[in-house]
Amino acid sequence: MSGWQGRSVCVAGLGVSGRAAARVLAERGARVTVVEARDDDALREHAERLRADAGATVRLGDGDTLPEGADLVVTSPGWRPDAPLLSAAAAAGIEIIGEVELAWRLAHDGGADGAADGGAAPWLALTGTNGKTTTVRMLACMLTAAGHRAVAVGNVGTPIVEAVLDKHDVLAVELSSYQLHWSSTVAPYAAAVLNVAPDHIDWHGSFDAYAAAKGRIYAPGTVAIVNADDPVSARLGGPGAKGFTLGTPAPGQLGVVEDLLVDRAFTPDPRREAVELAELRDVRPFAPHNVANALAAAALARAFGVPPEAVREGLRAFTPDPHRIAHVATVDGVDYIDDSKATNPHAAAASLASCRSAVWIAGGLLKGADVDDLVRSCADRLRGVVLLGADRARIAEALARHAPDVPVVDVPDTDTGAMDRVVSAAAGLARPGDTVLLAPAGASFDMFASYGARGEAFAAAVRRLAEGR
Repeated sequence: MSGWQGRSVCVAGLGVSGRAAARVLAERGARVTVVEARDDDALREHAERLRADAGATVRLGDGDTLPEGADLVVTSPGWRPDAPLLSAAAAAGIEIIGEVELAWRLAHDGGADGAADGGAAPWLALTGTNGKTTTVRMLACMLTAAGHRAVAVGNVGTPIVEAVLDKHDVLAVELSSYQLHWSSTVAPYAAAVLNVAPDHIDWHGSFDAYAAAKGRIYAPGTVAIVNADDPVSARLGGPGAKGFTLGTPAPGQLGVVEDLLVDRAFTPDPRREAVELAELRDVRPFAPHNVANALAAAALARAFGVPPEAVREGLRAFTPDPHRIAHVATVDGVDYIDDSKATNPHAAAASLASCRSAVWIAGGLLKGADVDDLVRSCADRLRGVVLLGADRARIAEALARHAPDVPVVDVPDTDTGAMDRVVSAAAGLARPGDTVLLAPAGASFDMFASYGARGEAFAAAVRRLAEGR
């Protein structure tokens, strides 16, 4: 009998992960109630399907009330710990887990306590403030090149509660701080923290709490991999962790020697031997932070026994996702780059570091993050700045403090033509050889449906600029 048979489970959220969790639990005999604060036509359609196909109870327009008799809550990543329903569950002593923890338990023992099961596919997991999706996709390509049945899951692609029930040799798992916050028994075969910088402080309450959530990816027995160039990542991994660095690697690290990516961690004799994995030109798109992503993916792959040639083949097979330092066009000798995915200051700093002279397009929702360090670090690279979005005044204030001589254009508009005015202003500031860089350092939801929509608006405006020349 399934360990879920007869359990009364509340699933908080009717998004992709919530729907997948509800279906899997219902298939295993759980009595499932899904609660969702929103109520619209699309959600009603999803609700009807769940009711008809899975026999689940679905409550729309009420995300605050804990269903009577619930003995477990499975929450979606977007629900904050202080949400009324989750607070009520915690006060009542009801366990709260996320869909990642649910997936681990489903894969390993059917639901009792997450104890290990030798038949389950091992996880190679990673987290970080930036670079997670790129790195997990690189990792999946390396594993596939080595002949493994592998897929990238977690915060990307197939819902993890579905993926763990399919036949895979290994899973490449991207985990957010939200997901890790609600995980307690997850124990990856190997795990990496790519980097840690202030982000999602409004959700976690403090930077220390955010960093601690990232550190939950390391479990007893997990091969810990850290970014040796990132003090917080290095601290979270603890003694004995393997590392990756953009510098020359010490024993126990992967790094860069001239134009090569090399391994001095997962070799028979790390003190005397370095194994060539790939060339810098194999990393696409090429930028320092993306080389770090490639090294992290390679470290996880090598920890699992992937041979060097498969690391190279995987990097060459990798296709970057949109809106990640993507070249849109060159107009009048100026490159226009879409890095709309740079939704926090750490990501924007990495993007700006790849430019010699940039007209920076910035702004959006800063989510409580400070931008002074970002502006201070990139001031000497700025030809000019164009600001848009809700928190643009905070960036303007930092620019006045740390880059007072850099020209700044403020675009207060929020209508559909705003991005055309932003791009036109950037073009007016740029000179041949410069880069106009959309790396906003903030989330997009003040003006756009997603960072993707923001990037598409930028690319369309650049194309219109080019056509008008």
